[in-house]
Amino acid sequence: MNNTLKLIISVAVSELAGVIGTVFTVSSIPTWYAALTKPVLNPPAWVFGPVWTLLYALMGVALFLVWKNGFDRRGVKIAVGIFACQLILNTLWSIIFFGLHALGTAFVEIIFLWFSIVATIWTFAKVSQPAAWLLVPYIAWVSFASYLNYALWALNS
Repeated sequence: MNNTLKLIISVAVSELAGVIGTVFTVSSIPTWYAALTKPVLNPPAWVFGPVWTLLYALMGVALFLVWKNGFDRRGVKIAVGIFACQLILNTLWSIIFFGLHALGTAFVEIIFLWFSIVATIWTFAKVSQPAAWLLVPYIAWVSFASYLNYALWALNS
């Protein structure tokens, strides 16, 4: 498989996680989420879509940079496996938070997500330093999202 196709697949898979999450998010934004008491640093709702679209694209490029090193390599397989786990956790968070409206459970889940992103960065760094660096905005945003999740849970329990 050539690198162009690998890049397209990598970005598409990452963005697909966002699309799945959006299915659970879109209907909750103007209704349930709008009615929640928000913390001080809560950004406007329109910020989340563009930020997540960019983050998923960066994740996809990072995945490509690892994958192009050869899936036959053990380190690449491990890194891609951990990436897949964090992508699943990422999608599950949207389902738990926006679909189930379970703020406390979502907070516990986002902690697992955060650690899985750290593990992804660590394993990506062993294969491709640029790939690891591309995930830094993602861990930063999920750190901020963790604060928001906790604050929303505390303010709305």
